[in-house]
Amino acid sequence: MMAGSCSSKFLGAVAVALVLAAPLALAGDPDYLQDLCVADLSSEVKVNGFPCKANATADDFFSSVLAKPGATNNTVGSAVTGANVEKVPGLNTLGVSLSRIDYAPGGLNPPHTHPRATELVFVLYGTLDVGFVTTANKLVAKTITKGDVFAFPRGLVHFQRNAGDEPAAVISAFNSQLPGTQSIAMTLFGASPEVPDDVLAKAFQIGDEEVDKIKAKFAPKKS
Repeated sequence: MMAGSCSSKFLGAVAVALVLAAPLALAGDPDYLQDLCVADLSSEVKVNGFPCKANATADDFFSSVLAKPGATNNTVGSAVTGANVEKVPGLNTLGVSLSRIDYAPGGLNPPHTHPRATELVFVLYGTLDVGFVTTANKLVAKTITKGDVFAFPRGLVHFQRNAGDEPAAVISAFNSQLPGTQSIAMTLFGASPEVPDDVLAKAFQIGDEEVDKIKAKFAPKKS
């Protein structure tokens, strides 16, 4: 009876420890160990993140990069402007970043994922159809408008489309200093070296000729 009681207490303690540790294990970025660590973007040292530079200034924590709309005169009709550690070096080790996304009427931010962060968008103006797809292939979608927020869970494929006749824009917040972006179409059809044609043909149930046509649309532009 005593052994059974001790065993139950031990398992209970382990369960509590796992619950307490879970938020740390699931954090977007590792916790920082000092007040600040401004990224030395020119350093040749490779670490998980960026090494700290010796002297920090206020400008390391400032940027006006999100102040103006991005150019949306492209094939998808949208523009993503990042305010991450590469643009704001003071964000290094802080585990947060922002982006601004602008959409022309009918513009699309194509299906993509952020492997290192959850995303929360706040609509500045306009109306958007947004959604993400779960690992059970369930689409979770909604139409959002000025002042609304919508969350896209880390790693799940998601998209936004301007559903209106006027331009739209959002501010996106991430729980990572550099969330990363993988556009599904570009990743598969624009990779270098190329993903083999037969792999894509079988995955999408299309012929090699169709694969080549799609790849041609995503091939790097020659200078």
